[in-house]
Amino acid sequence: MSDASQKEKLRQHFARRVTTQARVVLDTWQKIHTDTDSFAAHREELLSASDKLVRYAQRFEMSGHADAGSQILRIMQAWPADRSLDDSTERQLQDAIDALARSTLRRTDQSNTEAPHQFRRTPVYIALANGEMANRLIRQLEFFGFRASAFDSADELIEACALHKPETILMDVNFGGSVNAGISTIEHLQERHDTPIPIIFMSDEDGTIQTRLRASRCGGEEFFYPAVDPGQLIEKIETYTHGNTVEPYRVLVLDDSRAQAKFMETVLKRAGMTAHIITDPMEIIDSLDMFSPEIIVLDMYMPGCTGMEIARVIRQQDRFHSVPIIYLSAEDDVTKQLHAMSLGGDDFLTKPIDPKHLIATLHNRGRRARSLLALMIRDSLTGLYNHTHTLYLLDQEIVRARQKNQSLCFAMIDIDYFKKVNDTFGHPIGDRVLRSLSMFLKQRLRKTDHIGRYGGEEFAIILPDTRPSDARNVLNEIRERFAELLQPAGDREFNVTFSCGVTAWDNEPSQTLCERADRALYTSKEYGRNCVTLADN
Repeated sequence: MSDASQKEKLRQHFARRVTTQARVVLDTWQKIHTDTDSFAAHREELLSASDKLVRYAQRFEMSGHADAGSQILRIMQAWPADRSLDDSTERQLQDAIDALARSTLRRTDQSNTEAPHQFRRTPVYIALANGEMANRLIRQLEFFGFRASAFDSADELIEACALHKPETILMDVNFGGSVNAGISTIEHLQERHDTPIPIIFMSDEDGTIQTRLRASRCGGEEFFYPAVDPGQLIEKIETYTHGNTVEPYRVLVLDDSRAQAKFMETVLKRAGMTAHIITDPMEIIDSLDMFSPEIIVLDMYMPGCTGMEIARVIRQQDRFHSVPIIYLSAEDDVTKQLHAMSLGGDDFLTKPIDPKHLIATLHNRGRRARSLLALMIRDSLTGLYNHTHTLYLLDQEIVRARQKNQSLCFAMIDIDYFKKVNDTFGHPIGDRVLRSLSMFLKQRLRKTDHIGRYGGEEFAIILPDTRPSDARNVLNEIRERFAELLQPAGDREFNVTFSCGVTAWDNEPSQTLCERADRALYTSKEYGRNCVTLADN
């Protein structure tokens, strides 16, 4: 290797170090930006990451990164540690972060300076023999809020994973040029991590059971043979990433023993669950209304009543009819245990309780309860709330807005010329467009917003504590970005747009709100589609 090529390889290595550190800064800012109340908790983390970025960038003469990092440092150092982040400082920081994000774009992204800056906390790595497809996937993933990186060699991938563990890896089984070289790379990678990385394998040539078994044994969650188009891959990548982090289970515990109740609370919190503990059975109704538990744990024998009697009272309320109830007792008579469960219980744990046994039981019951609830309230195609539950949530948010004297907006979206998409490309592609829009909305709206599939190609969005002008601006930005997204259909690509109607709640019932949003939507259609109309109240 010549001196020039050695220097160039060294320069690229250092450039990757600077880029990796820049991603750490972006990730830390994303934590703060998602929850501004966490500014104090992450202030030192952002300061340290920015300082390291500046030192790296100056050392390796990457002025764009150095300037952006220095600007972040100046703003942070001028802001007192004991003060929360105000709007002016947040805007200054966001400008500096945007400058850093632009400097950190890969060369393949430089033509698109308007790429979204909403990055996931950890990356998605792509290791495909087909470089053109890898770059195409990266562009698509950026639209959905992912941060993706492609690699040309196994060594580069291994080095990147050592610096920053990815959320998932898309891997060609023959990545590296030889048979099953990609699987060998993953086997080597997985040995370095305590918890396995979810892997999505692809193969154009080998779909044998031997290859599939080997891929599965090293963390392969999916195996595509023959290879699939980017649309399907992005849906799978979404499945195995943690952007939509699983919320902790809400567990209500009723035990008249304060010592036992405290023990339960400690065990549940250590397991990452949200616990609400009561020791008086007469508080059960108020606790149900206030806490809305997903799992209920009841002591069997308490002064004044039994756990079985409490279970019967709980089951009389329709909304708690399917919530798992687990009894705790020293009772070891199997007949009595079965009788207790016949009166509304789902499981029976005998005291003294093994914490591992308790947590395993709660996880199993909670996971099943959530699955059943999802079947009842979510649309099977998109995973969004169905029509009925969307209207229920709208009623709930109206009550909350009235109680807190807050603003509330409601929007309806309709995909333009959707019938033409189905007629031209087929219903499977049409279904993928619906899933694409649902994923796009979930990535760009807040966790406190509610998104539902209203019917067909119509979607409904509930935006609590949001002013009408802000709702219009947010949805208009989403509309513009979605219109730029290329929808894959075999060897062809096409664009899809949507029309939107937005209205603000004006102390009226939900039906009136829906009707006004619907009229605003049709106004957008009359204006030529692909626009957002804000209704006049």
